[in-house]
Amino acid sequence: MNRTALIIIYFLILAPFPSQGQEILSHDQFMEWVRNYHPVARQADITLRFGQQEMRIARGGFDPLLYGDYDQKQFNNTRYYDKREAGIVIPTVAGVEFKGLFEQNSGQYLNDERTVPPEGLIVAGLSFNIGQGLFIDGRRAALRQAEIYRESTFAEREQILNDLYLQANQSYWNWSAAYENRKVLEEGVRLSEIRFEGIKGSYELGDLPAIDTVEAFTQILNRQFRLQTAEISYFDTGQEINTFLWGDDSMPINLNSDMVPEPVSTEIEFQNGFENLRTLIPDHPELRLADFDLASLEVERRWKAEQIKPIVKVNYNLLATSLGQLEQTPFFENNYKWGFTISTPLFLRRERGELGLTKARLDYKQNDRDLKLMRLEAKLESAINNFQTIQTQFGIFSANILGLERLLQGEMTRFEIGESSLFLINAREVAVLEARLTLNELLARRKIAHVRMLNAAGLGFLDLVN
Repeated sequence: MNRTALIIIYFLILAPFPSQGQEILSHDQFMEWVRNYHPVARQADITLRFGQQEMRIARGGFDPLLYGDYDQKQFNNTRYYDKREAGIVIPTVAGVEFKGLFEQNSGQYLNDERTVPPEGLIVAGLSFNIGQGLFIDGRRAALRQAEIYRESTFAEREQILNDLYLQANQSYWNWSAAYENRKVLEEGVRLSEIRFEGIKGSYELGDLPAIDTVEAFTQILNRQFRLQTAEISYFDTGQEINTFLWGDDSMPINLNSDMVPEPVSTEIEFQNGFENLRTLIPDHPELRLADFDLASLEVERRWKAEQIKPIVKVNYNLLATSLGQLEQTPFFENNYKWGFTISTPLFLRRERGELGLTKARLDYKQNDRDLKLMRLEAKLESAINNFQTIQTQFGIFSANILGLERLLQGEMTRFEIGESSLFLINAREVAVLEARLTLNELLARRKIAHVRMLNAAGLGFLDLVN
């Protein structure tokens, strides 16, 4: 085999070639599959149900209460008393409690104050607080905190999905880089095998010394070893991809052996400018979760402050023997019962202590929130700088590869006219192969750096930015 034929073989083998019989699992398909079926994505959606059920529990504090009471005493053939009472109590979010009841009592030793007409007594009334509980009480505080928690589950879900988005992207692009590395090394092995055959033929014709065949053969062994290592890496990254693939029946599925990723060299469509990303930090899910914690603590602080006030509860009830009579009964003129209750601790040590503790927790949480804001801003700036640096490195290294390929081509030309050696050609070729491997790693790092930047700004599945 002459020198010209050997050079042609070099460039034919080094040129990219299409794979046959392989199905591509695109990045968009993979991410859609992860979003729809991954257990963590399902768990993120389940968090919304937590908030809904907490709201149901809190609203239960305002459910109307039906009650009935029957009490009878019979002794020595004497009916001491027969007391019957049934009614409904309706609490409201305004703090007013409405009630209605029917009372019928009889008996020889019935307490005089329990005496009612034989047909029974209808009572319609209300009670409300004008001291502690006027603006907020335990039930209203629980309802507001449940509302805050329900809102926070949306931010929690978003944060979980954002983290899953980052992890899935990292795995996919590492898999893609491992696949591209394997292709490069497969090309290198094929090239070394064909070169060995060409050198062997040239040796048999007396054009090359025997030592060149030894060098060519050692290159085959070295590249086969590198290829095996790359195949292990490709297999491992493929297994990691399998952990993200689940069916709609919640059962894990595995990649087909002929399924490969899209090239790691695909362009990045960055639709958000860096300044736009910076403006998203105040709406970051982590900060929103901290704000919800502060809002919940503020509700607790209001309720603790309310408990320092004295309890002053007013009750008013209209009395009648029929429903029609209730409509005709004027307030505070006849057929009514009213009263009030007032109480307060003398020193309020427990109430003041609980209020002070809640204020301290608020201050602690506010400082934590401020620190979190600074850390998120710093994290985003670091991610932006990392992405920009890798973009610059990519441009520099791409130019470097072009230079290495030109050096290899020039060495081939020199070899053709007898001014170079196989050793120098091999060194140039190794430099090109190593550069291609490095470029694949750099491309994967660029893809991951882009996703890290979006994640640092609080973006992910729900705000899909490519």
